[in-house]
Amino acid sequence: MEAVEEEFLAEREHVQIIPNFSHDKLYLIAGDVGPFVAGIPCSVPLWLAVNLRQRGKCRLLPPAWMEAEALAAKKEEEMQTKVFTKMGSENYMAVAQLLLTTAPHDVPNAHLVRTLIKDIWDLRIAKLRSSVAEFIKQSGRHARLHHLTPMELHSVRPILPSALDQLLRLGAAASGAHNVSLNDSSMA
Repeated sequence: MEAVEEEFLAEREHVQIIPNFSHDKLYLIAGDVGPFVAGIPCSVPLWLAVNLRQRGKCRLLPPAWMEAEALAAKKEEEMQTKVFTKMGSENYMAVAQLLLTTAPHDVPNAHLVRTLIKDIWDLRIAKLRSSVAEFIKQSGRHARLHHLTPMELHSVRPILPSALDQLLRLGAAASGAHNVSLNDSSMA
């Protein structure tokens, strides 16, 4: 799956908006949303929130996990442990990118939030790459990684299959060379 497809899937995640209009419930294929009452928060899919915000029909309320204090705590937690921590959203990068691009004025401390999310991403990617390197060094056959997001998995997807394929070929070549040397020594 491409990064664009993963972002598309992330747009199904619900966020809170404060509409500046009133309207009855909308009956959508993906589910019903609304009713919309001006000034009263309601939950809508991210794609709809972005569309309404771009048209000036609402104000976005960032999710609780996107507050600067929560992100600073998550960054500290991520630095303190070798395993991956559970993120506030499985699609935190895509959600944050869309919210910060569409409505930076609706996100308190938007610049700090953007920096913290990038720091968390960098920490997690570094941890993922070191995990992959360790997995390859140990000639692993399978691994279980908890709390990785689809976007993080997407970042190692191009290198991991080819690296494992090369390891398999090297192992087969080494095994073949070992078998040849055993056959030669048994004939002597």
